[in-house]
Amino acid sequence: MAGRPDARFPAALRVKKGRDFDRAYALRERRDFGALVIYGVPNELPVARLGLSVSRRVGGAVVRNRFKRLLREAFRLHVQGAAAGLDLVVVVRPHAERPLAEYAARLQEAVDAFRARAAKRAAAAPTAGNAPASAPDHGTGS
Repeated sequence: MAGRPDARFPAALRVKKGRDFDRAYALRERRDFGALVIYGVPNELPVARLGLSVSRRVGGAVVRNRFKRLLREAFRLHVQGAAAGLDLVVVVRPHAERPLAEYAARLQEAVDAFRARAAKRAAAAPTAGNAPASAPDHGTGS
């Protein structure tokens, strides 16, 4: 339709490669919400990306696809701009379907937590101006 805004979820906003999923799992930066476990990792891109892992334990194909559609929509409408520079990997556990707003709130809460942790780490990391002095060279000749 001509007057309709583009509501697709482009491939550039998806985490698709196994190594990207593995990187998110390996960093172990996660938020557990019971029904959802959300992993976050910096991606050094100007956009946020979303990866979804929905196993057959969650339900049949129709149920799994419904969860994926809901989570993509929550990300697209409510979280995408605020999460720029992050890859979010969502692992869905078996649960009854919840409203779109609840999924959006959980994603936003996770993004806020990942940003707060990153800021805390950046504040604690030594910079060039306050780095500890290196050990003096005592002329060992090496």
